[in-house]
Amino acid sequence: MIAMQELVQRTIDQLVESGAELGVQVAVYRHGELVADAVAGAADPEGGRPVTPDVPFFSASTGKGVTATVVHVLAERGALDYDTPIAELWPEFGAHGKGGATIRHALTHSLGVPAVPSGLTVKDLADWDGMCALIAGTEPWWEPGTRTGYHAVTWGFVMGEIVRRAVGKPISQVLEEEVAAPLGIADELYFGVPEAELGRLARLEDAPGSAGMLAAMPADLPLFKATPPAVTPSAAYGNDPLVLTSDIPSGGTMSARAVARMYAALLGEVDGVRLISPERLREITALATADVDQMVGFPAPRALGYNLGRPGADPQQTPSVFGVPGMGGSAAYADTATGFSYAVTKNRFFPGPSAAVDRIAALVAEAAEN
Repeated sequence: MIAMQELVQRTIDQLVESGAELGVQVAVYRHGELVADAVAGAADPEGGRPVTPDVPFFSASTGKGVTATVVHVLAERGALDYDTPIAELWPEFGAHGKGGATIRHALTHSLGVPAVPSGLTVKDLADWDGMCALIAGTEPWWEPGTRTGYHAVTWGFVMGEIVRRAVGKPISQVLEEEVAAPLGIADELYFGVPEAELGRLARLEDAPGSAGMLAAMPADLPLFKATPPAVTPSAAYGNDPLVLTSDIPSGGTMSARAVARMYAALLGEVDGVRLISPERLREITALATADVDQMVGFPAPRALGYNLGRPGADPQQTPSVFGVPGMGGSAAYADTATGFSYAVTKNRFFPGPSAAVDRIAALVAEAAEN
């Protein structure tokens, strides 16, 4: 698979040379083997520090796929069950008619608690207990399980508190112990990044046109009502030490090769490590919901904690592909039909579609056909 390495490297070199990107990582696994591990450009827009494969990038909601994986690993060993009412683990969450909401509802963004107060700050996000109390006390926008809507900020706290109540540990610790350490990627896949590691991270910068992209979106979009500007991902948000060092598992910090390796270990064995059984893989990647997302206004096919469909393609035509993109342009996916997993991390933050992700996804799809 030397050709894959060459194709990926050529693609990201072109993106950097054209000025479209600053620094990029791409990793591709097939059937548990690393077949491309490519980097290009600068990890730091000011100092010019080059990107290397081990540099972690703040990758926004790409971290949601990592959070979902932690939950599935715990389910695999019997620590929780998808159909358990959340209030059985976390009694306070049952307030305002949420007593019947299950872990499955949480995984599929159908809890009905997608919003945070308009004045919420990053300091508030860093207060785990405060955020969990806030969400538990929220009156749902719809009856849990009856609709779906992207829970941009609240999702990670709900899933993380489910994990904490189930096993008595913060989700960052469970990620390290149950996923990252067994796969040998504990220093490249994080929720809360240790303060001593901050100097290793890539630095983000806003891409030209970012502000215009956001301004062009409908002002009355429910997603904007649910997610105030102070806690909406941006370059400044992704460079904030308080964000990076806190457990905010709606996002995450990772290298491309680390998160691609994690997805590879969902599909099958990677150097003797398999995270879940084939039976559970089928369960968690099956279509779970496909109704109109109440936050963005269009259908969003989802499995249990992952989006379904290849980036840049019709999701209905690529249902075997699962993963999560991040606002800003990073993404990680796997394909149960082909055995490929891949990830793109980058530091030029643009809130719209990611040309880098679409191009890599197309390259992988083409390789799978040959």
